[in-house]
Amino acid sequence: MAETNVASGSSVAVKHYSAALFANTLKGASSIENLSGPVEPSAAMEKIAGQTEPGMPIVRIDNLMKSAGDIVSLDLVDTVSGEPLMGDVNREGKGDPLSFSSMEIKINLSSKVIDAGGSMSQQRTKHQLREIALAQLSGYFPRLDTQESLVHLAGARGSQTGTDWTIPLQTSNKFADIMVNPVKAPTYNRHFVVNGANLTAGGQQLGSIVSTDMLKLSHLDVLRKRLDDMDQPLQSVKLPGDRAAQTSKMWIFLATPNQYSVLLTEGSLRAFQQNAMNRSAYLDTRHPLFAGEVGMWNGILVIKNERAIRFMPGENTSIVTAGNAPTATETSQAVNGGLTAGYAVERGLLLGAQALGVAYGKTKVSGMQFGWKEHWYNFESNLEVMGEKVCGKSKVRFSVDDGTGTKVPTDFGVIAVDSAIPL
Repeated sequence: MAETNVASGSSVAVKHYSAALFANTLKGASSIENLSGPVEPSAAMEKIAGQTEPGMPIVRIDNLMKSAGDIVSLDLVDTVSGEPLMGDVNREGKGDPLSFSSMEIKINLSSKVIDAGGSMSQQRTKHQLREIALAQLSGYFPRLDTQESLVHLAGARGSQTGTDWTIPLQTSNKFADIMVNPVKAPTYNRHFVVNGANLTAGGQQLGSIVSTDMLKLSHLDVLRKRLDDMDQPLQSVKLPGDRAAQTSKMWIFLATPNQYSVLLTEGSLRAFQQNAMNRSAYLDTRHPLFAGEVGMWNGILVIKNERAIRFMPGENTSIVTAGNAPTATETSQAVNGGLTAGYAVERGLLLGAQALGVAYGKTKVSGMQFGWKEHWYNFESNLEVMGEKVCGKSKVRFSVDDGTGTKVPTDFGVIAVDSAIPL
């Protein structure tokens, strides 16, 4: 049977492969891509924009009325508080309005160009060359997307390198442009460093961290206690179809591969893994977050992430000190230069709901979140393809009451936890 070839630059090809790139990116290459829920458009905006449900760590909004360079507004649901009305008191007109906060996210165009080669060398049709290009871009964009999210959530790029990384080091003059929105260091009240059996608030402890300050299950107990004692704790994660979302609250800890390996050496490994299996039984359908290498401890679902935000001894990273907590002014902090050889520091992330805002706009070529452009050359024998997206991300941060009436900048849905790891 003869194979149908779609003409060069055809609008059919543009739409088809643009949609495929977006779908493949959302399916993702790591657990981070499973941290957002389905889009739930409002009645007024269903033709223009849709925002994912607020119970997940990543909140995504698709606004196809916006394009590169624009600002997209993301709405976030605040926690209901206040005193109840008692007895037969008149309740009419005394309802508290639902409280929403809004943050703005800049979006910009990111592109990647690849050369899919020629048709004659391998006797390939135009359709086959497009599929080759799609496969390459479908590997690249999910990695870019995952790493953008990780760096924004962690508030740092770290120094781990390799061909798998698409985000340059923070010292690169391209870093700020690629990240689109500012990468913000963890706020003081959302940053902990392992210190013996305890967790020390703030990043200054990095200057004194030693090789024995490795993350253990007991630190997750300390972290949960800290969470329970906070005036403004992270909102728990609510997975779709979770029947125990209210009675058995859950948070998600993204552990680096090295942190996860250390946790696996604990004597309670069997309970750690079985807890995750038991908790997944309360979901109407098995969620992808419970697949792969996961464990659960004290309401915290621990997931092994594929990449690490790593700091080597003597390296600097930005932190917010206790004195700068009211303004979130950042200063530079060096990791203990005397840390034992063969050790480094890596950053795990405790995630609640609404930790990261992700905004998509439209590309000019397709009118969709992702675009596909073809350049046939050499008398239409060779194909060069450009994939592009219009997107921006930002860690969710608000000024919240610290319990004394003072408003303090606070990362709304993420806590950074630094620990020593053996390399």
